[in-house]
Amino acid sequence: MPTLETSARNAACDAIVDLIDAGAGAGTLVFQTSGDVEVATLTFSDPAFGAASTGTATASAITSDTSATGGTVAQASAFDSNAAKVIEFTVSTSGADINLSSLTVGAGDTVSVSSLTITVPA
Repeated sequence: MPTLETSARNAACDAIVDLIDAGAGAGTLVFQTSGDVEVATLTFSDPAFGAASTGTATASAITSDTSATGGTVAQASAFDSNAAKVIEFTVSTSGADINLSSLTVGAGDTVSVSSLTITVPA
């Protein structure tokens, strides 16, 4: 398997995260059940991520959902402002792409993400 140089990793990572900025507004991070039903929707900053460094882009501030729909989280997806899915994340309480303190979210709960990175491997 080939190894990507840092410049290629940065370009690929920037291209991916820039898709979240497509459309007129900010993209969203939607936590979903295993049946793709929305549990909570958080809003990315616009732009959503800073420039990649060594193949990793770090999200700018993500606005919490202070009134979640509620349900059991199984996954999360990032969408652009036109509702086109860009990337899907695994979600758990540990060892996943996104780790939450609990996968059970009550109606009206606040759901927040303190940090999020996307990495293109070498």
